[in-house]
Amino acid sequence: MEEMAKVRRGIAVKTEMMGFVVARCESPLVLPQKSWRWGPEGYGAVLLVNCDRDSLRSKGLDLTNTQLTSLDDLQDMSPMVLSCDGPDELFDNHKLILNVPLSDSKRVGVFCARGVGPPASVLRVERQLAERKIGFYVEGFTFPDADFLGLVSLSVSLVDTKVHRALGAGMGTLPGCPSSTDTVTFVWPPDHDPQHPGPPGAVCVQVNCEKLEKTGTTCPHYLLNQHVVDLHGSNEKFLKDMSDLALKANCKLIICPRIENRNDRWIQDEMEFGYIEAPHKSFPVVFDSPRNRGLKDFPYKRILGPDFGYVTREIPFVGASGLDSFGNLDVSPPVTVDGKEYPLGRILIGSSFPKSGGRRMAKVVRDFLKAQQVQAPVELYSDWLSVGHVDEFLSFVPTSDQKGFRLLLASPSACLKLFQEKKEEGYGEAAQFDGLKHQVKRSINEMLADRRLRSNNLHAQVLKRELGLTERDIVDIPQLFSLTGSYAKAFFPDMVNMVVLGKYLGIPKPFGPIINGRCCLEEKVRSLLEPLGLHCIFIDDYLSYHELLGEIHCGTNVRRKPFPFKWWHMVL
Repeated sequence: MEEMAKVRRGIAVKTEMMGFVVARCESPLVLPQKSWRWGPEGYGAVLLVNCDRDSLRSKGLDLTNTQLTSLDDLQDMSPMVLSCDGPDELFDNHKLILNVPLSDSKRVGVFCARGVGPPASVLRVERQLAERKIGFYVEGFTFPDADFLGLVSLSVSLVDTKVHRALGAGMGTLPGCPSSTDTVTFVWPPDHDPQHPGPPGAVCVQVNCEKLEKTGTTCPHYLLNQHVVDLHGSNEKFLKDMSDLALKANCKLIICPRIENRNDRWIQDEMEFGYIEAPHKSFPVVFDSPRNRGLKDFPYKRILGPDFGYVTREIPFVGASGLDSFGNLDVSPPVTVDGKEYPLGRILIGSSFPKSGGRRMAKVVRDFLKAQQVQAPVELYSDWLSVGHVDEFLSFVPTSDQKGFRLLLASPSACLKLFQEKKEEGYGEAAQFDGLKHQVKRSINEMLADRRLRSNNLHAQVLKRELGLTERDIVDIPQLFSLTGSYAKAFFPDMVNMVVLGKYLGIPKPFGPIINGRCCLEEKVRSLLEPLGLHCIFIDDYLSYHELLGEIHCGTNVRRKPFPFKWWHMVL
């Protein structure tokens, strides 16, 4: 049998009597459909995971439904056409049998387009008189993971019923005696995270938490905050400052009310936004962390909806550690490392020092991230911090030069160098925390003498190696960490723990020593970042977040525009 298919602008035409027609590429190609290959010259079919909820009547994800609840749901499946050219007489004694391997029956289902009944792993396809094409919809049930590479093959067999009957077998024993068989291989799209420092969308500020609009609306760039009032006080002033920032950045702000967040202010830790994509469709997906605190129901109840998917990974038997929160999950911009391109960036997660036996992100989450393949994870040493998240010592900001971004690193050495310079200029008695009522002031002289306010950047060399960076790609942001027992925490508000809205940066106000009427820490950061075309806006989060071992990035979450690069064009 001819095993080749021709594809043009996403529509394939089978050149033989029987076989599959599926979509993959945008340019004319001749390709084998039995296999799947990565790259711009690759081939094979792409299957979406039907992880959204198109009907408000549904209680769970669409992939759990045995019946179609909405015609919109068909758009979340991959169309497939079975070509069955041939003389009508052939089908008097032959039947078409479509088969999903038993091992994959929990990963993929097939709907026949004629009736769109329940999905099946084995379908006896009745060909109508003179019928040349039969339509199907193929639905993905699960994402790639440690035990699933994301590849599934479907087969169609032309069964000789005369031989079948002669052997005394009923049509219930499948596939019978095939005269011919054809195969198509599908690959699952990865759930990938676009948390690069991309541009904001149109402004649209609201003070209640409504369902996020479908992807493709006029406000594709969201900033999420939550209103909390607890023993530590209200964050209303912080929300007002964030609203002003969102307005300047032309970004939509959504505030999660107390009834939804149950006084859990750490929305970054609860979830991360990603997306899945096929040639015919893409939609955003919220990745729900296993931390399961006050915001644990928010992603499922308030974000999952039409064309907005949901995925999570739960930790079996033991509870989540602090490193399982998604403040400990970031993604770099696109990078090239030793000639290897990562056009969708690389995932960055915090971990313990190798062989130290310290805290690590749960294996079930690490395995899931690794299985997506297109954003190969890098583990960084973050276990030296009390909270232990990567967003405590790094951030990425956009630039308009050829590199396109800078990596910001929290740098104790840069801070001590700045303070030493100010001391030599005669400002040794200028005090940190000047202007804060309930915080003990510390002079520059005192801070320079305090050995507990030092920490090494052990992650810097790993980042340079794994992201292909040079010194000019890194900006050292002055920051001190205080050591308490075996772990460190930010001594003053951690400025790299910022929210990046395009060129606008919402930076924790550091309350540094005042010299000539200006905070010397703010002035130093402005001198480093404003020449790059960035706007530095310092926001007071001291009581509402810093005192609780977090900062602005921990209390916000941003849905960004997807990468323009098509993931199936990657060369692995």
